[in-house]
Amino acid sequence: MNIWKLKLSQLRALLAVAKYGNFSEAALQLDVTQSTISHAIATLEDELGVVLFLRGRHGAQLTPVGERILNHAQQIKGLLESMMLAADDERGLKGGTVRIATFRSIATHVLPEAIARLHQLYPTIQISLIELDELYQLRQALNQGQVDICVAEMLNGDEFEAIHILDDDYIALLPPQYGLRDAQLTKEDLYKYPLITSSHDSCSGRMRDCLKELDKPLEVTYRIRHDSSMASMVQQGLGIALMTELSAKPVPEGVRVCRLPFPASRPIGATLLKDALHSPAIYAFLDALREMGEFSAAQAI
Repeated sequence: MNIWKLKLSQLRALLAVAKYGNFSEAALQLDVTQSTISHAIATLEDELGVVLFLRGRHGAQLTPVGERILNHAQQIKGLLESMMLAADDERGLKGGTVRIATFRSIATHVLPEAIARLHQLYPTIQISLIELDELYQLRQALNQGQVDICVAEMLNGDEFEAIHILDDDYIALLPPQYGLRDAQLTKEDLYKYPLITSSHDSCSGRMRDCLKELDKPLEVTYRIRHDSSMASMVQQGLGIALMTELSAKPVPEGVRVCRLPFPASRPIGATLLKDALHSPAIYAFLDALREMGEFSAAQAI
């Protein structure tokens, strides 16, 4: 047996199948096909000349020799992580601070996972967060050097570079007593009830443009500063709130989530100054942000 024929992808598959107990879940977690996982394990078994897993209706179970080999694979993984940490130390990732400007909804529902991922690898990197409300404030903070990066709606401009994270769709919140049977609103529904939007242009500007394109002029009844206040007004039956999914969380009890009669979303991403000199800590944070999975959106019910 030639040890140099063994591949890291095979060991990665071994660790994943052992952790999740079946090939399909391992493939899902590694974002590959199940056949890729099956081929990796089968090839590794051929190279080693032993059976690593017992396959059955209830998943995959390690054999006794598979348990021993798994232990060695975990040690190899630890050595690889040590190699990466040594290289990171040499590049200056022993510490530093990343200053981030963001929206409240992003700070609540997106950034905590990214920061947790960052601190798993680089516990000494510090994060400084400032919550702002408007796009011009984000632009100003970035241009004046008050922050290193904006994680919010992506900023446009030749001076910026941006990394897309997700699209935050606009939805409608409404109380159940309105009696709408379908989770899909019609344009006619919007004319029947008072409308509630944010007083911030960053949240309501795109929605106002959509409302202007309707057949008849449509006025907004309430413009509210805080997302939670908008949801509370809906809970009291005062109208329909038009807001983004992330801003709507957590949806109060009894409030329905419905789809709008037109598509609307805001692109959320990380924006940096294109010509600025960025520290290794900033790139480490961006890597943690890129590795995040899909975010669970509020579902229409």
